[in-house]
Amino acid sequence: MSFTTLVSTAELAAHLGGPDWVIFDCRFTLTDATAGRKAYHEGHIPGAIYAHLDDDLAAPVDVTSGRHPLPDVDILSAKLGEWGVGKKSQVVVYDDAFGAMACRMWWLLRWLGHDNVALLDGVYPKWCREKRPTDKIPVKPVAQEFVANVQTELVVDASFVIDHLAAASGPLIDARPDVRFSGEVEPIDKVAGHVPGAINRPFDDNLNIGGDFLPVTELKDEYSAYLTITDPAQIIHMCGSGVTACHNILAMEHIGIKGSKLYAGSWSQWITDPARKVAVGE
Repeated sequence: MSFTTLVSTAELAAHLGGPDWVIFDCRFTLTDATAGRKAYHEGHIPGAIYAHLDDDLAAPVDVTSGRHPLPDVDILSAKLGEWGVGKKSQVVVYDDAFGAMACRMWWLLRWLGHDNVALLDGVYPKWCREKRPTDKIPVKPVAQEFVANVQTELVVDASFVIDHLAAASGPLIDARPDVRFSGEVEPIDKVAGHVPGAINRPFDDNLNIGGDFLPVTELKDEYSAYLTITDPAQIIHMCGSGVTACHNILAMEHIGIKGSKLYAGSWSQWITDPARKVAVGE
């Protein structure tokens, strides 16, 4: 059995040390880029490898890229091979931020054509609450050959978004908190607001109060407006920098809405061009 969206703590615990299972710790804090790695060294799920959002899961920033450009395919593929990800690997990703960071790695692997990747439901805090094993032992993975099969159709740029909205082809869903979407608060980016025509669905609406994903029946109710869309490829997701938007993509995949796209540059890239319009309010 393969896991392509979510995997439970019990299922992961049963496969710890399995030869085809590769675990990634993706803890990261936007306000302190060193915090996640420090937390990893203080304790992590046994066998987990640390993947850094800025250093591993994004390319260097430039003046038009936004905060987390997509990584170079060859560089990331080489790292994945060194980390032990091969064709048969079941990858599990986690963080301590409700999946907000780890979902980026989930999406990147899907983008590179590796479908057997799942987010640990409830992520690291749930693992610890259940008193499951942790350790501080450095991991020495056995290298594998990772061959990327890039799914170019899963990602779009700003020009595509503009044309998409002008043609009313489908929704543009922004995963940021409502106060950032409205422009009421903007603690990270230089301009507040949202892309005109976008709709807001904060990523944490996918979760219950304990941090687990909502049951499939509830998620289907939440996403009912999109269940009848004939072609889910007409749905585009965005956020601040193309990270938390992946949480909404995963939620949709989990309930069977497969193939929606990511505007990878997202808001932080949109605002690099003053000619692109900005909306504020709901």
